[in-house]
Amino acid sequence: MNANANEVPEQNLSPAWPAELDTRAPLPRVGDERETLTAFLDWHRATFELKLAGIAPQRLAEKSIDPSGLSLHGLIRHLAGVERWWFALQFAGQELPHLYYSDEEPEQDFEFTGADPAQDLAVWRAECDRSRAIVAAAPSLDALAAAPRGEEPISLRRIMVGMVAEYARHNGHADLLRERLDGSTGY
Repeated sequence: MNANANEVPEQNLSPAWPAELDTRAPLPRVGDERETLTAFLDWHRATFELKLAGIAPQRLAEKSIDPSGLSLHGLIRHLAGVERWWFALQFAGQELPHLYYSDEEPEQDFEFTGADPAQDLAVWRAECDRSRAIVAAAPSLDALAAAPRGEEPISLRRIMVGMVAEYARHNGHADLLRERLDGSTGY
């Protein structure tokens, strides 16, 4: 039994990504709510991008966990659409088309052929940048969405918490997909 409960032997810790790949900013241990939520969301965005690092573009679309229809490329498209939906369309009320969605084809994020992963990754990065700018310009986390879905108001705080959960869930999916593709793991 370890005498100091705060010490865990290195070999018992979860594997981390190699330091040369992991460019994520450390998470704040103290800070106000906005700083903390923003840091966690950006950390999860960067974690997702780590899951993609070093995979050949043609392999990103592989659905490596049967019977699931998930792929890393599909997650790129899905998360780009989610970023746009919550921050630009719902919160900011911007007049933009949906990404990878139509009423006739609602699953375009995961059901696609011939899409360019580099282009879709650039779209995801641009949507993340747009989302960051929207959050930075908001007066507070209590600010309400300009065009909320349904009749219930929704605050920026709730959207931020929901997005952290969205990325955490999909980073778990990306962990499994990546491990099946090349054996790489890391938090």
